[in-house]
Amino acid sequence: MAELCDILRRFSWFLLVTINLAACGQQQKDLQNLPPSLTPLPQDPLLQVYFNQSLTSSYTEPYRLQTRPGDDLEKLVAEAIATAGSTVDVAVQEFRLPGIARVLADRQRSGIKVRLIVEHMYNRPLGNFSAQELAKLPERERSRYQEFVLLADTNKDGKLSADEIQKNDALLIVKNAGIPIIDDTADGSKGSGLMHHKFAVIDNKTVIVTSANFTTSDVHGDFKTAASRGNANNLLALDNPRLAQLFTQEFNIMWGDGPGGKPDSKFGIKKPFRPVQKVRVGDATVAVQFSPTSQTLPWEKSVNSLIDRKLGSAKKSVDLALFVFSAQRLANTLEIEARRGVAVRALIDSNFIYRSYSEGLDMMGATLIDNCQLEADNRPWKKPLTTVGVPQLPMGDRLHHKFGIVDGNTVIAGSHNWSEAANHGNDETLLAIDSPAVAAHFEREFDRLYQGAILGIPPRIKQRIDARKKECESVQAASKSATVAGKNVAAKPLIVDAKKLVNLNTATVPELETLPGVGPKLAEKIVAARKQQPFTSLDDAARVQGVGDKLLDRWRDRVTW
Repeated sequence: MAELCDILRRFSWFLLVTINLAACGQQQKDLQNLPPSLTPLPQDPLLQVYFNQSLTSSYTEPYRLQTRPGDDLEKLVAEAIATAGSTVDVAVQEFRLPGIARVLADRQRSGIKVRLIVEHMYNRPLGNFSAQELAKLPERERSRYQEFVLLADTNKDGKLSADEIQKNDALLIVKNAGIPIIDDTADGSKGSGLMHHKFAVIDNKTVIVTSANFTTSDVHGDFKTAASRGNANNLLALDNPRLAQLFTQEFNIMWGDGPGGKPDSKFGIKKPFRPVQKVRVGDATVAVQFSPTSQTLPWEKSVNSLIDRKLGSAKKSVDLALFVFSAQRLANTLEIEARRGVAVRALIDSNFIYRSYSEGLDMMGATLIDNCQLEADNRPWKKPLTTVGVPQLPMGDRLHHKFGIVDGNTVIAGSHNWSEAANHGNDETLLAIDSPAVAAHFEREFDRLYQGAILGIPPRIKQRIDARKKECESVQAASKSATVAGKNVAAKPLIVDAKKLVNLNTATVPELETLPGVGPKLAEKIVAARKQQPFTSLDDAARVQGVGDKLLDRWRDRVTW
């Protein structure tokens, strides 16, 4: 325990709250109650792998002072940034961790060149919202603010003082330090699909790539739920100048002239196409490609095609741990592989696996008809798998990984969700790493998640599938026999072409009706709302009466703006 206390003292610059080191005795008792730890696997010094729910290590979270299993992803990022001697570039969708902010501010004040890119939806300090503005926020954003309150209220009096806000609002910390920040509106637009990157480049040499946003929810856990340990995420630390050069190139394309300069930043499909690049990092071969790829280019040039090629090379096994899986062509390739005898296992986040567009349902041989419409290329497997399901995670946590493992040798990872939205709309990172040593780390994480997972289609979902099918059969039968002014009314088609994303700002009413839960009345409300003020994010749609968080989640992989 003395060693733990020494670490706490040594990295006092990193701590986010004042820690009473006398509490180390209690933390020793906490450590004794941790689940049995696994022996750490060997790490390549030039390519290291970490997981925030790993059972090979433990740490004391600096906010709630909970000692828990896992790698401290925030500390890993902060320590890497603290070594910077010349430059630090960070591109992350959401930046809310004050520990990382403090280190960035320290580097900026030391004369280091620091730059930050975030998604435009998250480029406002939470501490700047007035009470009136907070009252008007959608439920999702109010929840984010409440999480910030729990983080920043260090004296636990239920209120935020100006001092607490200044010291704990990550964006205020970096802005007060003079660190330049831009978002995906810097190109003069109202924002790209999503600036969804989660990477850092340090001294043109070290690259950190993670599936986690820099938030308490993604790293440590939701403060409102004591059992939460953070959405299941991974982090890769790679040491290679050539790889760093590729990430810096991606950063510079988005950065342009930076704040106050010309609107020459490029995000989304405005970025030039760049093919896959391969770099040797230690004993591993790393292929890297950045999303998105314009739909005007052949699909074979896209990031999803890189994933597809790796899946198609499988000889023995494919294991997937995915937040979202809705890319039909990837599922089709997996079906071919499974027919050839490749053992396929898949875990998908519980919030997405049972959606109508989920390839998890395809893999289990099921179809959930949504709004009495099917995707044109919907393809449930003829030989369903019994090895597909959802992991059992601590309360409040989500499966936020985006990784696949092929033959225990190749790992596919990064920020890129396995969806068409990521492929054709978002700023994303994908790495394909050929390394048995790296694969072993991810395989252990998959096995941890797979143990105790709920596999197959739960009875409640089966009932929903059957009920939807029966309902739509009745609708079709009724519409076939209905007449209007003596003419037969055409039956509502059960198949629609859902390959293209629906643009909330430009879609016609019929196109909007292809979205889950949208009928003619709601479609008209969406059109009326965008005439008053165009949508600049998915969450903007929450201002439309009848659109709530559940509906937004159902649209998340289907819309753009």
